[in-house]
Amino acid sequence: MPFRTRCEVRFGDVDHAGIVFYPKFFIYFHEAFEQFFNDAGFAYHLLIDQRRIGFPTVQITTDFRQPLRYGDGLDVELSVPRIGRRSATFRYVGYRHRDGVQACGAEITCACVDLKSFAAIEIPTDLRQLFERFAA
Repeated sequence: MPFRTRCEVRFGDVDHAGIVFYPKFFIYFHEAFEQFFNDAGFAYHLLIDQRRIGFPTVQITTDFRQPLRYGDGLDVELSVPRIGRRSATFRYVGYRHRDGVQACGAEITCACVDLKSFAAIEIPTDLRQLFERFAA
């Protein structure tokens, strides 16, 4: 079962056409990514600040299906369809809260890096186990 969280469409998220400006979807996906770690007991900011582990994005594929407007909510499901030694792919499926219609989707591949050297490292065992709980 995927991890699920909700993001709110704020006033500053929409463009002149009155719909969410497409780069904001990547922010929603990252908010879901952070919440995924936080809800599992791995405070994301501590991964960065104390453990010095980061997950920079190396590839994104995205599908925009339906517009979102100011005041909408986006229910985001996150699963992990691929777990490599030094990277993982996270799948995001976003549903418009008011009617449950799929609004967007993405697959985002992130490398696991040591933030001191910015070199790729093996995904630590505890994080690998978290990812495996949400394997697609």
